[in-house]
Amino acid sequence: MSTATTRTAVVTGASKGLGAGIALALAEAGHAVVVNYRSDAEGASRVVDQIRAAGGRAVAVAGDVSLPADVRALFEEARVTFGPVTILVNNAGIAAFAPLETITETDYRRQMDTNFWSVVLTTQALAAQEDVTDGAIVNVSTGGTYQHPAFASLYVATKSAMEAFTVISAKELGPRGIRVNAIAPGPSDTDGTRSSGFVGSDMEAASIAATPLGRSGRPDDYGSVVAFLTSDGARWVTGDVLLVSGGQR
Repeated sequence: MSTATTRTAVVTGASKGLGAGIALALAEAGHAVVVNYRSDAEGASRVVDQIRAAGGRAVAVAGDVSLPADVRALFEEARVTFGPVTILVNNAGIAAFAPLETITETDYRRQMDTNFWSVVLTTQALAAQEDVTDGAIVNVSTGGTYQHPAFASLYVATKSAMEAFTVISAKELGPRGIRVNAIAPGPSDTDGTRSSGFVGSDMEAASIAATPLGRSGRPDDYGSVVAFLTSDGARWVTGDVLLVSGGQR
């Protein structure tokens, strides 16, 4: 484990995939990590066990971060367990792809609430901590905001809203010493993309062919970037959206 000053980090949607990779990287950087999950208690427990086995501190906390009451409870438990939250990674998200004409109001509410409204709620919760004057927020967007793939109109729209919110909230929170950035991951090899059939498909092969570094992303590729953005080494970086895609754009 790192000997860096321990801070309290909340990672939403951290029971698997990119969120798990980010949680592990932040723990390796020396931070106490709150592994948030909505339904995958078993996955969250595995992430916590990995962190503790490596000598770190972590706890799993259930909660739907699109609900104000759950966000309040998440931050209260984090504070009681480890102290005020000074690192927040908004990773929880839903990626659903469909033709424009099939999108329903239910689809809209589901993706907008999880992909965007949750980011507003958790950012408000971190900022509401009056004793926090040095914080870092990283929002997980998508490389789709650069590539604009077909059948991703709703998903990319919610992430585009997140990116705009990132830039504007960085301006509002900067005077408090709270930095806000985002990363835009490219196509990746995760639990979700494996279960969806993307990994090993012709679509992944085409994606890899279009990626200068010649492979799909992995959770640890993103974890190391988030660890940097939340570190003192990135103290002069705020209001930025960093494309992390192996060069695919």
